[in-house]
This record gives sequence, structure tokens and C-alpha cells, in this order.
Amino acid sequence: MFNKFFSYLKKIFYLANAVLIILYLFPGSILGWILYNDAGLQPQITSDFIVSSNHVYAFITLSLLGYISYEREKLNLLFVYLFFISISLELMHIIIPNRGFEFSDLFGNVVGVLIIYSFWKIYNSFKNYKK
Repeated sequence: MFNKFFSYLKKIFYLANAVLIILYLFPGSILGWILYNDAGLQPQITSDFIVSSNHVYAFITLSLLGYISYEREKLNLLFVYLFFISISLELMHIIIPNRGFEFSDLFGNVVGVLIIYSFWKIYNSFKNYKK
């Protein structure tokens, strides 16, 4: 029963990964185009502070889905992948038309992954401490 549940979670992670890549590589804002009929507008969930909050939320969600759907032995590789994609997708905005590279977006991506990565490391520390 649990194997089937985790199999569904892994498929949701793959789907979320594909959706995020499509959203990042589209020349403009798909969500702005759908919601406002203007691909030049980007919907904002909450106000940005130092980093882009939309990017933090997106990568927290993706990282959390990956974290709960992968076996513990594969989490190191998963987090390497998540850090790589968080950086490379934002760097692609340098060459994609109608998109722009922004450090606040890049840091938002990395912070989103770092939050879940930190949770995993702290959880493992407490788990190993109890043994």
C-alpha cells in the first residue's frame, strides 16, 4: 500500500518538475497569459523581500515532493539535482527572449531548496543522535 502511495508521489514530483521547467523556459509568463491575458505580467503570490517569494514557494514545493517521494539513500543525489536545476533554470533566462536573469530569483530558487535540505539534515542529526 505504501509503495503504491510513494509511486504516486514520485509521479507527482516528475509532473511538478516538468511543469516548473516549462514555466521557466517559456518566453514570458504562462501564468500571466492565462490569468491576465498578458504574458508580460507575472502573478505575485506574496511581496518579495530580499529574494523572490514565488521562486522560494516553487522550489520548496518541488524539493518537498522530491524529499518525501525518494528513498533515503537517493536524497543526496536528489538535492544535487535540485540545486543544479535551481541555478541552471534561472541562468537560462539570460538567453530566453522576454525573460530576464535576476539575482533575487536565483537566490529565491536556492533558498527554497536550502530550506528543505536543511530540514533533512537537521532531521537526520536528531535521528542519528537518538541511536
